[in-house]
Amino acid sequence: MDIDFKKEILKIAGETCVKFDEPMSEHTTFRVGGPADVLVTPADEAQFIEAVALCKSAGMPYMIIGNGSNLLVGDKGIRGVVFKLFRTMDHVSFEPQEDGRVIVHAGAGIMLSRLAKMAASEGLEGLEFASGIPGTFGGAVTMNAGAYGGEMKRCVISVKALDTEGHVLHLNFDQLEMGYRTSVIQRCGYIVLEASLCLKKGNQTAIYSYMDELAVRRKEKQPLEYPSAGSTFKRPEGYFAGKLIQDAGLKGYRVGGACVSKKHSGFVINDKGASAADILQLIHDVQDMVMEKFGVRLEPEVRIIGEF
Repeated sequence: MDIDFKKEILKIAGETCVKFDEPMSEHTTFRVGGPADVLVTPADEAQFIEAVALCKSAGMPYMIIGNGSNLLVGDKGIRGVVFKLFRTMDHVSFEPQEDGRVIVHAGAGIMLSRLAKMAASEGLEGLEFASGIPGTFGGAVTMNAGAYGGEMKRCVISVKALDTEGHVLHLNFDQLEMGYRTSVIQRCGYIVLEASLCLKKGNQTAIYSYMDELAVRRKEKQPLEYPSAGSTFKRPEGYFAGKLIQDAGLKGYRVGGACVSKKHSGFVINDKGASAADILQLIHDVQDMVMEKFGVRLEPEVRIIGEF
């Protein structure tokens, strides 16, 4: 990488926020992935926008990650710059409305689970489903994350985003075009800077009780004790991915250190020192065998990036 670019990115973000040749296995919940040329954890929105502008002017490829919870990075790593919006750009404010609702403004880098707990502490309902989702708020809005019958589109009302030309956009709900695990943000390559939710006052005891119930269900049904990226495949229309995989006889199916969870077939786990190549091959095998047996093509929910 050009030494002048290194100097410029350090000038913008500082040594504490920039790492070179950083192993992505340290930044993904799969615990795999080779080195990124540059990893930047921007201190604030202004610094992030300036660093993105530098990448664009220098012709340097870049990408955005949050907590790395829905990500598979190749063993050879990532060329260019990775911006990690996690535990930074994580401001939160609550704006009560006359009708009793509350508008919640939050930065892209806050953990979604933390935001859900903050909402609960304010006695606000509507975000309980997100209390166990391990990603960031920005990533959750981008992919319209959901669980247990809830999804982000039910509470998001607006988003502040950066477009591919470096311009700041303000998008209302209708402009977001949020669907199952997708949005206009994802399709157009925009970057969430912050977003606003509309929640309503509820019974705080009931809110906490429901969150506790979901936590028990997750622990009982999901392989939380192993590195994974959560649900590996999107739900195909009319089917459940986990059931298709199980009915194909693939529960416990293994490629190297990667394995289809015996606890929940919808999860691919890093069982014994898997490589990214092991995990990717297992994903392809599952797709092929489910297609052969049931005529259904499973689509990964996990983002697959970098060099393998």
